[in-house]
This record gives sequence, C-alpha cells and structure tokens, in this order.
Amino acid sequence: MIDLLATHYNYLVFVVLVGVGLYGITASSNLVKKVIGLNVFQVGIFLFFVTSGFVDGAAPPVVHGSGTYASPLPHVLILTAIVVGVSLTAVALALVVRIYGAYGTLDEDAIREVRLND
Repeated sequence: MIDLLATHYNYLVFVVLVGVGLYGITASSNLVKKVIGLNVFQVGIFLFFVTSGFVDGAAPPVVHGSGTYASPLPHVLILTAIVVGVSLTAVALALVVRIYGAYGTLDEDAIREVRLND
C-alpha cells in the first residue's frame, strides 16, 4: 500500500486539491473565497489530466521510428483550460467588485437578505 502511494502520489494530491476546492466553494459564504476555491479545484483537475497523460519512458510523438510515444492531447487541453481558467477568474473577480460596489458586502447571505427585502 505504501509503495502504491509513493509511486502515485500525484493522484493523492489531486484528491486533496479537489476536496479543498470543493470545501472552499461550498463552506464559505464570502464570494472571493468561493473564487479561490474554484481555482484550487481547477488546479486539481489540471494535475489529474497531466498525470493521466504521463507515460513512463515515452518519447515525444515528433520522432519517427518505433517505441512508446506520449500523447500530447492532455497537455494541449490543459493549456487551453489554463487560459479559460484565468479568463473565468478575471470575470468572476470583476463581478465580485461590482457586487461589492452595489451591496457593500461580499457575504452571500447578506446579499441574499438585501435582495429579498427589496
């Protein structure tokens, strides 16, 4: 069991990051903490895809000949996902700034209470 964890620790880190990210999204009522939790969750997913695309002893697929080659698809998808994640974070933080300007708080419960009273 210890050998399995020593060789596949990336999967353990993936589970921890996804768990911390989900906890940050669901447990906090602060909107900035929710955005940070979403980013931690995304990093966990990125780690999972990069780890699943790793082939031990594989060569890049640009060389001709026989042998084991690694697929570049997971890495290309992660590069695209990083760009989308940064864009999502920027839009989310811009919305958080607008929400703070409109309601004067970042607490989700207080915003919900103000909206119900209007």
